[in-house]
Amino acid sequence: MNSTTDQQQPTRTQPISRELLRKVKLLELRTRLKVHDVFAGRYHSVFKGQGMDFAEVREYTPGDDIRAIDWNVSARMGHPFVKIYKEERELNIMLLVDVSGSTEFGTQTALKREIAAELTALLALCALTNNDKVGLILFTDKIEHFVAPKKGRRHVLRLIRDALAFQPTSKGTSVGGAVDYALHALKKRSVLFLVSDFEGDDWNKTVRIAGRKHDLIAIELFDPRERQLPPVGLVRLIDPETGEDFWADTSSEEFRKTFSRETNVRALERSQFFKTNRIDRIELSVEKPYIIELIKFFRSRESRR
Repeated sequence: MNSTTDQQQPTRTQPISRELLRKVKLLELRTRLKVHDVFAGRYHSVFKGQGMDFAEVREYTPGDDIRAIDWNVSARMGHPFVKIYKEERELNIMLLVDVSGSTEFGTQTALKREIAAELTALLALCALTNNDKVGLILFTDKIEHFVAPKKGRRHVLRLIRDALAFQPTSKGTSVGGAVDYALHALKKRSVLFLVSDFEGDDWNKTVRIAGRKHDLIAIELFDPRERQLPPVGLVRLIDPETGEDFWADTSSEEFRKTFSRETNVRALERSQFFKTNRIDRIELSVEKPYIIELIKFFRSRESRR
């Protein structure tokens, strides 16, 4: 698999022009407002640290758990002391973002790739606000770009820029390949946000493994026109990943029903897969405000704790 290292600049990103900088700043501002106004506290409470670290000892007071008594210190001091622990808060966040040809699709409000870029910015800024490390994998049917998890505003701005401007060399999709790359690259348990339209069928086994080793959240992007064609007569349909095309008579009610039934069956199968394997899934339509579904997700996670 091809990738850029963490030290390298993205080789297929647009030049850092004033226009690109303006877009980065605008996206940062728009998503930062959402982070502070909508997600304040939710991200922190939903994604817990990896354990507890010893902090200090203090004198025992009535009501303290006797299991926390430090018997060695208590023996030296002549009266009981208890151990105090604090949460090991720092998390490792990895954003796996699909930039294949099918993410360039969008019929009304936005392209799927544009929504993916906003989600990248939002989640990266959540990580920044909570002092967590965050990294990025951009993928098609290969690893197009890799940035190792780090902290800091400058690092987060780089991720936002990459999500906005990186130009992939391929149009195919391999979700399984991207997840497998992450499994080998990450040495510690991490929170993985997998943003894709989940085209293809190569990913079930690898995603199942990742869901056991890491906290995996699948974010599925879709456009309603991909599941239900409007009756607009004879149209040429082109597969954005393979370039294959065919003519379809969308005025045929039978054709539209068959098309809708097949695409919705695949969507239902994906939903059932994630549910069976206890992997959180967020389904986002490009025609609706994604913030609503994200809030539902955070509330659902909070209620399970």
